[in-house]
Amino acid sequence: MLALLVLLPLAAFIAILLGAPARLTAIAAAALNLALALYAACTWHCACWAFSVPVLAHPAIHLAFGFPDGMSAVMVLLTAIVTLAAVLSGKAPEGRETLYFGSSLLLSGGALGAFAATDLFFFYAFHELALIPTFLMIGILGRGDRRAAAWKITIYLGLGSIVLLAGLVWIASQTGTFDMAKMLPGSIDPAAQKGIAGLLIVGFGTLVSLFPFHSWAAPAYASAPAPIAMLHAGVLKKFGLYGLLRLAIPLLPDGLHAWLNPLLFLLLGNILWVGYVTVSQKRLDFLLGNSSVMHMGYIFLAIAALIAMPDNPLAKSAAIVLMFAHGISIALLFGLADRIERSTGSLEIADLGGLAKSAPALAFMFGIAAMASIGLPGLANFAGEVLVFLAAFKPYTATNGLGPVQIACILSIWGVVISAVYMLRAYRNVFQGPAVSRTAKAPDIALTERIPALLLIVVLFAVGLYPNLLLNLLK
Repeated sequence: MLALLVLLPLAAFIAILLGAPARLTAIAAAALNLALALYAACTWHCACWAFSVPVLAHPAIHLAFGFPDGMSAVMVLLTAIVTLAAVLSGKAPEGRETLYFGSSLLLSGGALGAFAATDLFFFYAFHELALIPTFLMIGILGRGDRRAAAWKITIYLGLGSIVLLAGLVWIASQTGTFDMAKMLPGSIDPAAQKGIAGLLIVGFGTLVSLFPFHSWAAPAYASAPAPIAMLHAGVLKKFGLYGLLRLAIPLLPDGLHAWLNPLLFLLLGNILWVGYVTVSQKRLDFLLGNSSVMHMGYIFLAIAALIAMPDNPLAKSAAIVLMFAHGISIALLFGLADRIERSTGSLEIADLGGLAKSAPALAFMFGIAAMASIGLPGLANFAGEVLVFLAAFKPYTATNGLGPVQIACILSIWGVVISAVYMLRAYRNVFQGPAVSRTAKAPDIALTERIPALLLIVVLFAVGLYPNLLLNLLK
């Protein structure tokens, strides 16, 4: 069953290459996959989701999928939701439908494979597969300085992947297996843990845009076509966080603890440094790209809380809920930003204004997405951020005083103010005030184009108002 869920987007990609109607095939595959993912989330404990086929005898490598825990089910569900929204949102350039929709499916299939793989080789390989359409779509169908952005993301993520590969090979050599289920805590020599942990922090961190390895993200997302920006920022970038939670936390507790203070310093760079950079942005797409980088810092804060206190009952759940919430909200923002550009011909904030008069539905939905990004109560991001802050203070006692994680948490709360500043100011400048020439007659978002946005908005409210929808999957 799980193999079908992973391979369906790849099969649809092949069908499109062979001449099947690109948009119709992509929508049908994404809709079917969402139905399968919802069923998987409800039944992930069932052994029917396990799948394994031997590929190589020595070393033993299997094309193996499964749900070791609810985290994988949540990430698969996130991928399926954003995939359907992405293929419904974008508008393919004339004559480029095959590349446009095929690449979206290939990226989705790679992400699903990475989150569902239980073999270390395919865990890495599926992620690398998903990077191929990212590079191609930015370089071929991107906007602005697309070639420079494509080269930049290729170099950064390529180098990050090489560092990550070294760390994963080191893990396999220490544990003697590629089967992630057989990599037991305590199976790695404590003397080797610090070196492996350092490689994984740099490797996974580069893929997640951890400061200072983050400068590829905003130009790439600003140049990328809407489905690629939605899928990469919303889904694929979570692979690095997922990898730290899946591999590094259980296998390298001592090694990660040695890097705790540097990690806290870097995540504050995401929240505070990149936050102030975001305030200064003049284009909406660059603002959203930098905002995505900034909010990764909060998820790293939850991971740092788990490193500092491995039995922290809130930290892992906090990271997963915020990963899911951020994935939905940033996908919604990039999808609506693309619609703004198609309506007005620009994403320069100074060129826009008063768009709410001619496009009230677009303004309303973008407002919800902006409030989610800020962390408004009732929306999913608020639930995730509150859990992160609670997790950071879980080990605090008046006797012991503030530790490094609590100090970092106090400093990071200022990021909530920063995000409110840049997001509310951008909303005011784009949608409020007098209309300008670009916005006076801009069409509102069509009824059919509202479907993907409404799908994501419903998810944001559902998880925000009842976080147990996700938390129950993590038990």
